[in-house]
Amino acid sequence: MGQKVAMTGNIAVANAMRQINPDVCAAYPITPSTEIMQQFSSFVSDGEVKTVLVPAESEHSAMSACIGAAAAGGRVMTATSSQGLALMWEMLYIAAGNRLPIVLAMANRALSAPINIHGDTSDAMGARDSGWIQLFSENAQEAYDNVIQAIRIAENMEVRLPVMVGMDGFIISHSIESMELLDDQVVRDFIGEYIPNRPLLDVDNPMTYGPLDLQDYYIEHKRQEYEAMKKAKPVILQVAKEFARISGRKYGLFEEYHLDGAEVAIVVLNSAAGTVKTVIDDLRGKGVKAGLLKPRVFRPFPADEIAQALSGVKAVCVMDRADGVNGLSGPLFPEFRSALYDAKQRPLMINKIFGLGGRDLGLQHVRDVFQELLKISETGKIKTLAEYMTVRN
Repeated sequence: MGQKVAMTGNIAVANAMRQINPDVCAAYPITPSTEIMQQFSSFVSDGEVKTVLVPAESEHSAMSACIGAAAAGGRVMTATSSQGLALMWEMLYIAAGNRLPIVLAMANRALSAPINIHGDTSDAMGARDSGWIQLFSENAQEAYDNVIQAIRIAENMEVRLPVMVGMDGFIISHSIESMELLDDQVVRDFIGEYIPNRPLLDVDNPMTYGPLDLQDYYIEHKRQEYEAMKKAKPVILQVAKEFARISGRKYGLFEEYHLDGAEVAIVVLNSAAGTVKTVIDDLRGKGVKAGLLKPRVFRPFPADEIAQALSGVKAVCVMDRADGVNGLSGPLFPEFRSALYDAKQRPLMINKIFGLGGRDLGLQHVRDVFQELLKISETGKIKTLAEYMTVRN
């Protein structure tokens, strides 16, 4: 339905931004997302977009500029990774609290220290409760598709929340893949014209942004933000349904791979899902009922749907490419375990922390996890609830 190309994840995202043609893009370069803005700046210089590109002096300033531009009534996008997202920390909450539909493309990268430029999801997990919708991508195609859909989700009048779209740094951001670009006009027709909501530059209807909000109204405003996040779930599904009509590619809150009738299953984000799928294909050929649940939407967290999808499985491993340090486990695990707490057919669950700082996840690692799950399903006993893997002993 479009043009077949070979692109890195970063270039795919930059092309999605070109097709979206935002009013303002403010950014500061940081590996491994630098290539997104580098490529997009070429589109700006060549006149392929009308975007005002703001090269900020830091990521904090970049998000501040995005907030100002969005409040003024512009369609706004940016990109970052790792410490860059961490430096935006203060401003992430302000963007969400002011209900500004900014879209941020993120090449997921480990947080320092030690300094590491490779991919894990510790940056996104650190921002999971900032009020931003979070989408994750297995490959370049999904990153491209998710960025386009993110615009529609963020700008929906029932939502009006910022959205961050993640993909694994280097593994996806810098790897060339075969994928499809939609026609420019098809994308622009899909996203439509941006309709600002109470913009600051509407001088006939003056507004105040960022006022002091103490005990009288703060909790009510946070409740409104919470309700908007709840309303985002059906909007995400509706946007995905409409996107399938123009692309032929179907998206949901998560992907179920051979999950129907599975006895053992893995939950994992982003590119690692591809490795797990390869092992599942092999195990299915040997009669092992193995499956995968790959989250696409982490915020809002689709607890009811996850419980329904996993409640018939005997044993589940939630694999985290981020660490909760002294928590019970990695950050994904307690969310999924909580979702299944009241399930009538609650699976036994374990957590594996893997691949930090870009450490490879091999096929044998995944086979070992499934072997452990099969043993748990047979004996009903868990030896270790949460532990590291892909680490030197």
